[in-house]
Amino acid sequence: MARTIVTRTRRTADQELQEFRFTKELLPTTLDTPDFIRDYRMRAWQTYQSMPFPKITDEPWRRTDIRRLPTVDFRLPGAGEFQDLPAVPGELLQPLVSDQHGGQIVLQPGGSMVDVSEELRSKGVIFTDLFTAERHYGDKLAHILGQVVRSDEGKFAALAAAYSQTGVFLYVPSGVHIEHPLHSVLWGPGVDLAHLSHILVWLEEGSSLTYVHESASLTEPSGHGFHAGIVEIHVGAGANLRFVELQSWGEHVWNFSHERARVSRDGNLDWIFVAVGSRLTKNISDLDLIGDGASGRMSGFYFTDGVQHLDHDTQQNHLAPHTTSDLLFKGALKDRSRSVWQGMIYVAPGAQKTDGYQANRNLILSDKARADSIPGLEIMADDVRCTHGATVGKIDPEEIFYTRSRGIPLPEAQKLIVEGFFDPVIQRIPFEGVQNRLKKTIEEKMT
Repeated sequence: MARTIVTRTRRTADQELQEFRFTKELLPTTLDTPDFIRDYRMRAWQTYQSMPFPKITDEPWRRTDIRRLPTVDFRLPGAGEFQDLPAVPGELLQPLVSDQHGGQIVLQPGGSMVDVSEELRSKGVIFTDLFTAERHYGDKLAHILGQVVRSDEGKFAALAAAYSQTGVFLYVPSGVHIEHPLHSVLWGPGVDLAHLSHILVWLEEGSSLTYVHESASLTEPSGHGFHAGIVEIHVGAGANLRFVELQSWGEHVWNFSHERARVSRDGNLDWIFVAVGSRLTKNISDLDLIGDGASGRMSGFYFTDGVQHLDHDTQQNHLAPHTTSDLLFKGALKDRSRSVWQGMIYVAPGAQKTDGYQANRNLILSDKARADSIPGLEIMADDVRCTHGATVGKIDPEEIFYTRSRGIPLPEAQKLIVEGFFDPVIQRIPFEGVQNRLKKTIEEKMT
């Protein structure tokens, strides 16, 4: 009987990934594309070509290995391709933070749908897809695109800047207060498709808004998916933004994002992250407090199972005096999944009277799950209050004993304990619809 010998070549840390099969000719430009967009994408493409893929020898990527990313398998979706793919589930289009939307955008492979009320348009609010913004709002876009996140901040940032075929442009004029939340969904069905997105949010002085953005797809049993995105947020002086990000990619998707919010004098940002999907995620999120009295809160919820790998890299940058930041990320892990949280509070020279806080708490629900938690402080001023903390632990056996002694079955007891663990971060999210979504996620993951 013949024997089949299978050999496996171990990849080394310095082995290069193959480049994506995206050429300069595939840059999303047409005869109608403004010159500044062409220049922006060309510079981003040149940057992308010149940069290597991140390696595990790079400190920010030491705990996230992407050497199995099948770069050569991915292609860009064609125009109208969404028509031959699964449609957006109706539940993703329902309001989560109010009883109705002020406007909604659905981003799909090769197309988008935009619905905005006439009331908002009459106030000068721009809420549209990126393709439309390039052609009709170039005067504003020219002063906003690439101002908060540069394309040279990483290989995947450059890729998204160069090839973004889909995205959102949200502009709120000075003094405009939007009552009903705005909502967008990036729907990424299909196998071996590359979804590249760019979200731009710009609030002028004294404006206010609640905005919910979700990235989602089905889980495909075979093949892979890919997403690279940029999120740029500017909160003007005295403006107030609540921004909810929901990540529920299918567990075949490789997900990379570079995000930064810049908050001006006396501005406020409440930034909420929910991550329950993807095969692998590397999310880089910076909060830059650039004006006197600026404040920002970052709240994170993540729950992993199977072989999921979620890596959140956060920065709280106090670049002006009298600024305040508050970060709380909580995660639970099952099976062989892994989470990484790397956080840094930076206080610039002269940024006196800074108040910065960060905490990361992890609950391990299986023997083979793993959580890495790395908080950090870099303080260059002498009149500040900055604290941080991190914990990784399992369910307390005494809590199990207490609940079981009250006649509660073990699965229900574990679910109650996990819900109690997440409660502090859930309470920081003042939207009943989002809270219910998180509770439903806990129930689904626990079963």
